[in-house]
Amino acid sequence: MSQTITSEKFSKLEQGKTTCFFNESLISNFTAEMLSPSYWQQQDAVTGSAQGRGTTWFVAYKDNNNNQHDWVLRHYYRGGLIGKIIKDSYWFSGVESSRAACEFALLRHMKTLQLPAPEPVAYRVIRHKLTYQADLLSSRIQDAQDLVAVLSEKTLTDDVWQRIGATIKRFHHHGIYHHDLNSHNILLDDKEQVFLIDFDRGELRTNPVNTEWKQANMARLQRSFLKELNKLEQFYFTEKNWQALMSGYQDLN
Repeated sequence: MSQTITSEKFSKLEQGKTTCFFNESLISNFTAEMLSPSYWQQQDAVTGSAQGRGTTWFVAYKDNNNNQHDWVLRHYYRGGLIGKIIKDSYWFSGVESSRAACEFALLRHMKTLQLPAPEPVAYRVIRHKLTYQADLLSSRIQDAQDLVAVLSEKTLTDDVWQRIGATIKRFHHHGIYHHDLNSHNILLDDKEQVFLIDFDRGELRTNPVNTEWKQANMARLQRSFLKELNKLEQFYFTEKNWQALMSGYQDLN
């Protein structure tokens, strides 16, 4: 028995052990299968992929007016040591507290703040007794590369580094905690606009007293630059670049 509950422009779809939530204004013909790579492969709508913990799929959706929307489909995989044993199952304590639902909600909130991050499209949670698996569809940042790809090819001006820092500060100013702020999760588009992606396990932190997480975020980011510098044969990052980034971070009111 299928049940659809609509609130504003977002809808919830429940089919057996599968629960989906989607942006009705973006998808008029939504099905749960849209959260599976096989759906897009059958539609010949896969436009690319990227390898991380698993495969991230880039897909193209055409709406009723034949306008194309470019999206990113990501399955939730565990990392670290536990990920070697339990690949993609998580303890189920309710759909709303699932990794997918939390990231989707955070993306919705950031969109209301007009922050440069992906737009949430849909998520799916499949329950298996005490555990669940999940998937997320979000918008793709057009004509963009992550900083690792960019800095493997060229240097960036102080102005761009400062804008990277200022962009991160905008998120922090609104209490947005990025769990894995690293050089792979910062994108530059062809106009050198800055975006942050991958907000899995991110949080909204509004306690004005506890700001240590902001410094921890920036320290993590610096470590990720140094890691790539030591790993790659060519990677254009210097201490001067970091100081320019921090200058942009500190100058934003």
